[in-house]
Amino acid sequence: MTGSIMKKPVVIDAKTVSVDLQPGVLRKDFVWGVSTSSYQIEGATKEDGRGLSIWDTYARQKGRIEHGDTADVACDHYHRYPEDIALMKGLGIGAYRFSVAWPRVLPRGRGAINEKGLDFYDRVIDGVLEAGIEPWLCLYHWDLPQALGDLGGWTNRDIAGWFADYAALISRRYGDRVKRFATFNEPCVAILFGYAMSWNAPGVSDRSSYLKAVHHLNLAHGGAVDVIRDLVPGASIGIVHNRQPVYPESETPENLHATALLDTHWNLIFTDPQCLAAYPPLAAADMEPYVQAGDMAKICRPIDWIGLNHYSPIYARAEPNSELGFAWGKSPDRTDHPDFLWPIHPDAFRETLMDTWTRYRLPVYVTENGCGDPDAPNAAGEVVDERRVNYLRAYIHAMGEAAKQGADVRGYFVWSLLDNFEWGAGFGNRFGLAYVNFETLKRTPKSSYFAYRDMIRRLR
Repeated sequence: MTGSIMKKPVVIDAKTVSVDLQPGVLRKDFVWGVSTSSYQIEGATKEDGRGLSIWDTYARQKGRIEHGDTADVACDHYHRYPEDIALMKGLGIGAYRFSVAWPRVLPRGRGAINEKGLDFYDRVIDGVLEAGIEPWLCLYHWDLPQALGDLGGWTNRDIAGWFADYAALISRRYGDRVKRFATFNEPCVAILFGYAMSWNAPGVSDRSSYLKAVHHLNLAHGGAVDVIRDLVPGASIGIVHNRQPVYPESETPENLHATALLDTHWNLIFTDPQCLAAYPPLAAADMEPYVQAGDMAKICRPIDWIGLNHYSPIYARAEPNSELGFAWGKSPDRTDHPDFLWPIHPDAFRETLMDTWTRYRLPVYVTENGCGDPDAPNAAGEVVDERRVNYLRAYIHAMGEAAKQGADVRGYFVWSLLDNFEWGAGFGNRFGLAYVNFETLKRTPKSSYFAYRDMIRRLR
């Protein structure tokens, strides 16, 4: 983040790291949980009245997703959710962060309601509560209804109102049982990759479209906060951001400037206006044409916490021909494991927690952290994922170090409960605590499942 871009990360090998956090470091009411998202696990994309999403469309475009994978079935959580809730209960977690699929409850994004879709989330919420787990509901984890995409999606200013109406529907339906709400998951990924880099749905690469989408999503966030606050007594409202230190691929003047630009568009362009009522300096002039009188007050509404998703540092290099003047750079260091493509750097996690708390002075919940690997069962049918176990130990220890240094860290959610559809990587990269055989859909708890369970018991 800002102020950290010159530090060189120390990359470690997750095969050998084994650091345990000691009891008593975290708050007594610390929340342990797991996270999932609707599109990545539910499947049933054509069942019970669900509408088409922009990711359904995008995944069917040739060359978008590795191996031509789609989420038509995914983990089949839509039919197997009781089994997945049983896995959660076995972990001993206190909270489950999930998202509602907007097109499942409003097939065209607005207008006619799909009761069968609403009923599904009733069943999930009730099942989670019966298991003694608190539901944390995220309104948007990227699966925009295609019908709204056809109207311009996030480039259309009207979407702020459409999203507020959707938030009202969800609040009225589930607010008697759900008190923890997040408006969005990782807007930087959804909008930067979706509208400037064409790496995610809807697959656009256009500067003006990107800038419009940024501002309109910020407006939608503020409007949804007000709706939830009005309709759900006792609601605890936040938003989930992916925040990572940004380093230059090499320390040339051009790359250093690109690093500052990527830091702006990755770490600041959503969080600053939402929490500080201003766009960051390097983006302010670009955003000015889209900001109307009173907009910043509509965006910066009081929230109760920030959700932090974090996996690793990221790198930047100058790219004058790109829409925003930067491109994704390569890490100068790698782990010795070719399948795990992100640097493993727990201290960057500690640094990010400190930066988030210091800059915004809001309680922080780690809403995603985890390790991707191409796991496979051994001859005995067991999935021994020692690398993930050590990753979790190292990163949870780093979180404890941030807490000791004063960061107000109140919870930790592993990404993810299940191996799932990992967006452009399809089913090739596995983040789950439970292995999913995508042919039979059988779930098998991995070594990391039991290790995380034991960590929770020891630290609670």
